[in-house]
Amino acid sequence: MANKQPKINQIALALESKANLKQKVYRETKEQFKQLKKVAKIVVEEINERTKGKLDDNIEVLFIDNGAYEMRIKFAGDVLICYMHTNVFEFERSHAIWNTSYVKEDSERSYCGMINIYNFLSDSFKYDRRHDSGYLIARIFINKEGHFFVEGKRQLGFLFNNFSTSNINALSVRSILETAILYAMEFDLYTPHYNDVKEISVGEMVHESSVMRVKTAKRMGYKFSQEEDEE
Repeated sequence: MANKQPKINQIALALESKANLKQKVYRETKEQFKQLKKVAKIVVEEINERTKGKLDDNIEVLFIDNGAYEMRIKFAGDVLICYMHTNVFEFERSHAIWNTSYVKEDSERSYCGMINIYNFLSDSFKYDRRHDSGYLIARIFINKEGHFFVEGKRQLGFLFNNFSTSNINALSVRSILETAILYAMEFDLYTPHYNDVKEISVGEMVHESSVMRVKTAKRMGYKFSQEEDEE
């Protein structure tokens, strides 16, 4: 029994340190996701107010609350889906945050919750086109102290990348959302490659009379660094 005691102590210490830390990060991320939903609702209301009477009747700008971990913003032919992951993540030692004095001073600051922002075509949901693809526009990482950075390309990656000094708040959340909406609207639908749609079965053709099944997606014009490395 005496030999087992040191391992019991290690387990207890791990629970006291790492498990408690992860719960703290989770709660902080969840609070910020609540703020994200509040800000998103305000942004949608302001867009509708400014475009009142100026848009086609078929164009909608909507905020959709899908529970504790998901929200959507529908604007014309696009949908942004913001999804909070329920787990807490650590970064590989090769990640740039390990080079910052902020993380070197306290390694616990590297543990982050994550909020993903995806872009889909609104018709993919309207017509239940389950073969359609969406794209990850950005990932928001938030640590125990409410410091954050955004992983993405172009504006989303450049504007929100100072993890050491950036505290997430209503203003930064609004800027992220507005940038994401503009970013998604910059890219239009590309026609599918001919070879991808040149052959179709009878069953698929019958099904297409009610629901289109040709895989549809937007080409977003960027790739995350990991995707670039893999090619």
